[in-house]
Amino acid sequence: MKNLIVKLFSASFIFAALTLTSCDSDDPAPIGPEQTDVVKNLEAGILKGTLKTTVSLDASVTYNLTGQFIVDEDATLNIPAGTKILAEDGGTDVYIAVLRGGTININGNAGNPVIMSSADGEPGDWGGLTICGKATTTAGVDAEAEVGGFKYGGTEDGDSSGSIRHLQIAGTGAQINSESQYNGISFYAVGSNTTVENIAVINGDDDGVEFFGGTVSVSNLYLENNSDDSIDWTEGWSGTVTNAYISHTVAGFSTAFEGDKDNGNPKFINITAVSTVGGKALQFKKQSGATITNLSLSGYDIDLDMADAGDLSNVVFADNYVPVAMQEDDENTADVDESKLTFALNTTVVPTVNLSDFDWVDTDVSLESNVLQGAVTGTVTLDASINYSLNSSYIVQSGAKLIIPAGTKITARAGGTGVYLAVLQGGKIEINGEPNNPVVISSPNGEPGDWGGLTICGNATTTAGVNATAEIGGFIYGGTQDDDDSGIIKNLVIKGTGAQINSESQYNGISLYAVGSKTIIENIAVYDGDDDGIEFFGGSASVTNIYVENTSDDAIDWTEGWNGSVTNTYISHTVAGFSTAFEADKDNGNPLFTNVTAISAVGGKALQFKKQSGATINNLYLSGYDTNIDMADDGPLANVIIDGNAATTTDAYNTGTQVDISTWTWRNATL
Repeated sequence: MKNLIVKLFSASFIFAALTLTSCDSDDPAPIGPEQTDVVKNLEAGILKGTLKTTVSLDASVTYNLTGQFIVDEDATLNIPAGTKILAEDGGTDVYIAVLRGGTININGNAGNPVIMSSADGEPGDWGGLTICGKATTTAGVDAEAEVGGFKYGGTEDGDSSGSIRHLQIAGTGAQINSESQYNGISFYAVGSNTTVENIAVINGDDDGVEFFGGTVSVSNLYLENNSDDSIDWTEGWSGTVTNAYISHTVAGFSTAFEGDKDNGNPKFINITAVSTVGGKALQFKKQSGATITNLSLSGYDIDLDMADAGDLSNVVFADNYVPVAMQEDDENTADVDESKLTFALNTTVVPTVNLSDFDWVDTDVSLESNVLQGAVTGTVTLDASINYSLNSSYIVQSGAKLIIPAGTKITARAGGTGVYLAVLQGGKIEINGEPNNPVVISSPNGEPGDWGGLTICGNATTTAGVNATAEIGGFIYGGTQDDDDSGIIKNLVIKGTGAQINSESQYNGISLYAVGSKTIIENIAVYDGDDDGIEFFGGSASVTNIYVENTSDDAIDWTEGWNGSVTNTYISHTVAGFSTAFEADKDNGNPLFTNVTAISAVGGKALQFKKQSGATINNLYLSGYDTNIDMADDGPLANVIIDGNAATTTDAYNTGTQVDISTWTWRNATL
């Protein structure tokens, strides 16, 4: 968009004669005295006044929209391919409107779209395009539009207001009052026989497109940086949008979708929305709803917001997306807000519509090379010389591989649960840090709960079964391949993880879901996580050299029969209020720990075993804990073997040899 006006309006004005034609014959339409000024203006390349006849513009003329240009009832405005209309920066006084019974035919094509824009294309410069039709709306017959006061609405759902093909609009959204604004295109009770396809709305200060009732449908819709909602609808609109790409690169917008009032159950098919600045994706107010198929969201903090606690069943996801309640933090008290949801389905990040599908749109927007979000397909290799930003979920798909070379720095946006790195079953990650050149992934300040951490899903066995669903991300994990290989993680430092999903679920620094024994994991440091440092959900993965410091819940946690091993563990607690150094739960896969040092300066519990869990631990050194061994559910101490003997609740366990971390220089790396 940055070069739009330079490219489109650098030519001098060319004043050419207009072709005036009748709708019904080749004879010129009669022009009454009231049309003299309008036609003279058009002949001079100026759009202003109320058109009451049929006019075809001339693509060789760059037209100047200097005020209100209204296509009246029974009038027709034909705009040929390549026509350019330059709107004055006149706010609400400058717009194009088509009244009920009027017709507009915008006949752009991919090589020569029609352009409507202010000189600079800045949000709010002008009022945009408004079309009024005779279709039904819950506002009733002869309703009055909030923009222009135009009348709209009737009983003709098959009404036609003309056709719009290959139109690009920029700089709209002028503010009428605190409650009303112009949109890029406003469809007021527009009927289903109106053709709308290949539309781009860029830099609007309100909505990109808004539907006020009606039955009109749109295909191939591109929406970029509209300050309020990209697609908005109300009053029972019942049309369809097929193939839409929504881009948000400027903070402070409202939503990608906003539905309001009565539910006409509009259909959305193939929708991709990408934000590099967080925000909300889909919002439904009151009883509004929709049926959505093939949805891809990337970069939003909230995927679905039922703003007025409306009926979630009104929003139908044909792909069986599972919305999950998100955690809200209100004055440090965590409360679940059941109206704010994220999708627990990993495939939502795979684009269903691509930016390249809109190559006719003049825009410079693209995801910057240093922004990590969306889906990894194929093999992606990062560049250690680039400072990357993990902006949202970045998910390695099955069959894909993400390679992160030594020395790579990745700054995770402090976006809570919306920011994480995940590897799906069948995907692989290679983190190839070196002892003197580790990989670092951290939020800017490394504060607990800033982001979601690293999650890896494998095909090894777990007591949760085959194709279990993870508590974080809703990812699928678990199979029968204990020697499954999810890749390599070497010399990795992670800081500021543990974002809270709800009262029962949180992200960890590293979550290993049924990860197999052929996955190589060594030299790992996790600092200041708001939940666990590392957690094993079944599987057979083993780790060498783990350093965990000040994680708020458990430093090392395992469940679902994990049966791998950890060699050389050092845990440091200097902040009060943590849960444990070790927490084990559920079935006992008897994992093996060799050389464990855990030191607390603030008391607390060291090793906790729930239900029937256990482990074998060789060379244990504990210091500073109030409780060393806690069998939380009175499980058998015989399941916990320490240095060849069943654990006791009285032993100090302070005679082992401490793990020497003086050579673990990789753990001190920062962004």
